[in-house]
Amino acid sequence: MASRSKAGAALDALREDLSGDVFAPGDFGYDDARTVFNTMIDRRPAVIAQCVDEDDVVRAVRFGRELDLNIAVRGGGHSVSGMALNDNGLVVDLRHLRAVTVDPAAEAVRIAGGATMSDLDRATQPYGLATTGGRASTTGVGGFVLGGGTGWLDRCCGLAVDNLLGVELVTSDGDRVHANADENPDLFWALHGGGGNFGIATAITLKLYELPGFAIAMPLYRPETAPDAVRTFRDVIESGPDEVGGGVLWFTGPPEDFVPPSLVGKLVCGVLLTYAGAEQDMRKYAEPLLALPHEAEIVGAMPYADVQCMIDDPPGMRHYWSAEYLTGAPDDFVDVYTAEARTMPVPTGTQYALLPQGGAIAAGPHEFPVPYRDAPWAVHPYGMWEDPADDERCVQWVRDVRTGVRPWSTGAVYLNFIGDEGAERVVAGLGAGNTRRLAELKRRWDPDNVFRFNHNIRPA
Repeated sequence: MASRSKAGAALDALREDLSGDVFAPGDFGYDDARTVFNTMIDRRPAVIAQCVDEDDVVRAVRFGRELDLNIAVRGGGHSVSGMALNDNGLVVDLRHLRAVTVDPAAEAVRIAGGATMSDLDRATQPYGLATTGGRASTTGVGGFVLGGGTGWLDRCCGLAVDNLLGVELVTSDGDRVHANADENPDLFWALHGGGGNFGIATAITLKLYELPGFAIAMPLYRPETAPDAVRTFRDVIESGPDEVGGGVLWFTGPPEDFVPPSLVGKLVCGVLLTYAGAEQDMRKYAEPLLALPHEAEIVGAMPYADVQCMIDDPPGMRHYWSAEYLTGAPDDFVDVYTAEARTMPVPTGTQYALLPQGGAIAAGPHEFPVPYRDAPWAVHPYGMWEDPADDERCVQWVRDVRTGVRPWSTGAVYLNFIGDEGAERVVAGLGAGNTRRLAELKRRWDPDNVFRFNHNIRPA
């Protein structure tokens, strides 16, 4: 750490040189700037640099290196374990880099490093184009994509990294580099799942797909009907085309118009069937689900960008998540899965998802460090609550779910779905052989492990 006088002079210079705002403890706005969506996270960085362009990012990184500060990077700030923040270090905050530029002729889109999924989806929708995005509109695009990227369109469009065309990066030395299939191809490979380990992505370019229509069906079931609904959804997915997707979603019935009063505050099983296409085509796949006894339903065409907002996290909540990727979803698994749902903390904001894979995910390129690609199903217990008194029971429930479904686990995991679960889980999210290659590339691109506030890959 630099001397106090040197640090003060450097901070004054950063305030002068940065086009964006700089916050330090005691500054007005500092507490707002350090707040992330998971209110369990309470960290106090020494400096928060809110960058407005790539030049600012370069200045911020060089400032951090000069003072030997730990550096965290904030895009969407959606990491459940608070990787966007640190204590007594520097946060490079990208939230003002929000530009999204659509090239409809090339079916490609360039997204600045701080843009959220909503920024992306709202920009591409007027062109009838879309690409695989996260299931919450507040998710940051950069971290989502570089961590792998799964969402409602992945069965027909592949994982987000399968659509990665290029990345603009600021390295740990404050240098600017481009990575694509032709330029720095090894680095480009590493960015297909290696996350923020190799630099700060100031912009990424993704392939787009025509999406002239989107439709959903979501019947709501009581818990006693849920096992039949889950099995039916499984059969629809496994026999249907790649355009069919969605997931089983357990939640506490909210006081909304689509929820009958008898289910408000009670455990509800919703089966969301999505379809990348016209409503009339979706309805034939939804028919078996709608034929089961259910309490309410949402059925119809809906803009994709609106569906992306359906399960957004409300602000001010506490979070703990995990996931297991599965060899299959046989009947005995469904029994365990639905039994675990009956123990879910209710009423809280907690959700419990069973998500299908297959389709373009399984058919995608197998050379990237995303070892969960071949798993046909994933379980995602998503603990979310408001009262700190519920911390222990909500965290324990998530862990119990993992234990319960482990007999069907492939051992691989999507790292964006989990918090800090140790080095072994990072390897499980990348693959052992891939991890060794990534560690060698980390030594080349970030030998001092400057970018360590992530699912970290240590230099070999």
